[in-house]
Amino acid sequence: MPIHPFNIQLGPLEITGYGIMMMVGFLVGGWLIERELRRLGFRADYSGDIVLAAVVGGVIGAKLWYVALNQDPGALFSRGGLVWYGGFLGGGIAVLLMGAYRKVPLRWTAHLTAPALPAAYALGRAGCFMVGDDYGRPTDLWLGVRFPEGLPPSTAGSMQSMFGIPVPDGMDPATLLAVHPTQLYEVAVMFGVFMLLWHWRTRAVGTGWLLGAYLVFAGLERFLVEFLRAKDDRFLGAFTLAQFTSVVILTVGIVMMMRLKDAGRAEPGPWLAGGKG
Repeated sequence: MPIHPFNIQLGPLEITGYGIMMMVGFLVGGWLIERELRRLGFRADYSGDIVLAAVVGGVIGAKLWYVALNQDPGALFSRGGLVWYGGFLGGGIAVLLMGAYRKVPLRWTAHLTAPALPAAYALGRAGCFMVGDDYGRPTDLWLGVRFPEGLPPSTAGSMQSMFGIPVPDGMDPATLLAVHPTQLYEVAVMFGVFMLLWHWRTRAVGTGWLLGAYLVFAGLERFLVEFLRAKDDRFLGAFTLAQFTSVVILTVGIVMMMRLKDAGRAEPGPWLAGGKG
């Protein structure tokens, strides 16, 4: 089944499906954080601070990671060229700085953002599918899709020249191949992770434990899906740079879960608790 990009042209301005879903992801993430703040009786406006920091830091981090990975400084000012792990790191640093500015304990910021992260990520991956980006390797399975105008198009030539994936000898480079819709695999998995973390947010575990659980799920999911991705950054056999990063994230998550499981409830601090009553 061919999938064409979802773009809206408004005169000289083009709005892409990815841009729309990224915006929706930030809005939904902020709404979820606000709901949890209100449930806890904390200042609901902290959600806006978190989203603002995540947007600015996330875009900068995603751009810088892409430029460093591809050695392409010109991409810094282009519309494309965003790497999720760079965005996660940059957004995380910016959110932590915002929390420090507001004097919000780190453990509470971790708790508040944990369920919102997989929800926003799932929406962002839906945007990747809508523009034909970050798809998987060729497949003969019934769920394979074709991206004739993808980034790049899922042609035999792209598979061989850009991703180093072998194709049958003599195949026309313009042949459009069906590939794994890995974006949708990630949407389904991370939506399930969101549902689980949203349920777990009321569990009697240490404040901040929830973010450790998210990191474990996120690292494991990305590590596994990378085996199906069409990638050109494999540096250790079948393993990619993203898988190395996934192992680091998963390890950090395990340590957090172990250390915070019985840590109890953290004090919110005067600013965050200012919404009580």
